[in-house]
Amino acid sequence: MTKQHKSGSKLKRTAKAVPWAALAQVWVIVGRRWEALSRKERARLTELMRESRGRVGNLSVKQRLELRKLARKLDVKGMGRELIALGRGGRRRRRR
Repeated sequence: MTKQHKSGSKLKRTAKAVPWAALAQVWVIVGRRWEALSRKERARLTELMRESRGRVGNLSVKQRLELRKLARKLDVKGMGRELIALGRGGRRRRRR
């Protein structure tokens, strides 16, 4: 006899475990920042990221400055703060 699982396949269990609402909020936060860039800036940022292969050291000094400028306009720090707050459920950390 074969063993049957009551809860179904592993994929179904994993899909149920994913917090879809939180994932949608992440999508909105990142999408809003991405849309703040012009089409030309988005294309250039994508090009720089591909060229660097995720390592800033693979870029020239001029390209690094350009990447830094685009990242500032993208407001990566602000996006990080929003995403961290989302992970905490909107709770603020107390400072001592």
